[in-house]
Amino acid sequence: MNAPFNARAAALRDPFTAFVCDEATADLLRPVAVEHGWSPEKVNKGGLRNAVQTLSVSASPSILFVDLSESGDPLNDINALAEVCEPGTVVIAAGQVNDVRLYRDLVASGIQDYLLKPFTADQLRDAFANAQLTISGPRLNEAVSEKPNVMAAVIGVRGGVGASTVASSLAWLMGEKAARSTALLDLDIHFGTGALALDLEPGRGLTDAIENPSRIDGLFIERAMVRANDRLCVLSAEAPINQQMLNDGSAFFQLQEEIRHAFEGTVIDLPRPMLVHFPHLVNDIQVAVVVVEFTLAATRDAIRILSWLKANAPQARVIVVANKVAPGPQEVTRKDFEHSIERKVDVVIPFDPKAASQAAKLGQPLAKTVKAGKIAQPLDQLLTLALEQSSGEEAEAGAAKNGSLLGKLGNFKSLVAKKPKEASAAA
Repeated sequence: MNAPFNARAAALRDPFTAFVCDEATADLLRPVAVEHGWSPEKVNKGGLRNAVQTLSVSASPSILFVDLSESGDPLNDINALAEVCEPGTVVIAAGQVNDVRLYRDLVASGIQDYLLKPFTADQLRDAFANAQLTISGPRLNEAVSEKPNVMAAVIGVRGGVGASTVASSLAWLMGEKAARSTALLDLDIHFGTGALALDLEPGRGLTDAIENPSRIDGLFIERAMVRANDRLCVLSAEAPINQQMLNDGSAFFQLQEEIRHAFEGTVIDLPRPMLVHFPHLVNDIQVAVVVVEFTLAATRDAIRILSWLKANAPQARVIVVANKVAPGPQEVTRKDFEHSIERKVDVVIPFDPKAASQAAKLGQPLAKTVKAGKIAQPLDQLLTLALEQSSGEEAEAGAAKNGSLLGKLGNFKSLVAKKPKEASAAA
C-alpha cells in the first residue's frame, strides 16, 4: 500500500480520505481534517467494506483512514484493501480489538498505524503527522546520497560451511564499523537463519513480497524490514515447509532494486539453488563472497560456482572465504585447494566452536561476540575487501591465466586420485 512519495502522482490524487463506522468517529475526524486543510466531506461512512468498494473504482488518496470496527477478520480485510490501493497510499487504521499480535500483523501488512478506539484528537493529530513525514520521503533513504550502495552476495559452496554466519557477520560489520545503513536479505525462504542469528522474529514481509510482487515498493521495504539496530535491518522468512513459494523470481529482483535504493549496503544470503533457478539475481551484485571449506566436495563445487560466477556475474569481485578452518591436517591442504580453483583463498576464518556457541546463545552475529578474538581479524579483512571499489582485476590477480573449467576439474581429479596415505602426507 505504501510507497515512496512521488510529487507528480500526489498532485493527481486527494490528500486525504476516511471511511468510518460511526458518527462519533466522523465527528472527531472532521475538525482535525480541517486543521490540515483537508475537506471534511472526505470523511465517509461505511468502514473498510466501503473503502474497498470505493477505491476499486477510484484513485487512492495520499493518506487513507479506515475503521475496522465492523470487520470480522481485520488482517484479511486489510490485505483485500491492499489489492485496490495504489502505491503511495499511507494507511491509518482504527478498531476496537486490543491485541498486540493484531497490531504487529497489521503493521507488517503495510499499514502506517493502528489506533485503538476510543482515541483522542491528539492521538489522531500525531498519527497524521507521522503519515505526512512518511510521504515526504522514506526515512531509510536519508543518507543514501552520501555513500553508494554496495551489494554483496554470500554463497556457500556446500551446506554447513557457514555462509549464513558469514553473511550476518558481514552485514553487522558493514553497519557497525563502516557506518552504513545495511540490509541483510536472507533468500532461504523456508529455512533461513538471518533473523534467528540476530534474535529477531522474521515477520511476514518476505513471504508477502513473494506472494504479491506488485506490493513491493520503497515504503513496503521500510515496513517489511525488521530492525536489528540503528544501522542494520533484516528481511528473512520462516515459511511453512508444506507451502511452496512458486514465483518467477521477479519478486526477488524487485526486492534487490528497492533495497539498493533504500540502503547504503546490502548483504544477500544467497542459497545455491537460487543460482540455478534465478541466475538474474547476480546481475547487479558488486561482490560475490564464496564460502568454502577444505574438503574434496567443497573443492569440486567451488570450481563449479566460481566458473558459473565468471559467466553470469562478470562484473562482480569474487572473494573466497575459507570458514571454520581447524588447526591440524585438513582433508585437502590449502595449497592443493588453491591449485585446484586456480586462485588464492582471500580470507581464512579459524574454527572456534566456543565463540560460535556463545554467539548462538546470545542471539548475536559472530562478529559482534568476537570483537577482539582470533576470528575478529579475518572478519575485518573480509569487510575491507567487500568495500573495496576496485574493478575486480586486483581480486583476480592471483588466478591463473588459463582458467578453463576443464583444467580446474583436472586439478580436482588429481586430488581425488591421491592414495589415502599420500593425501594424509600432503595434509
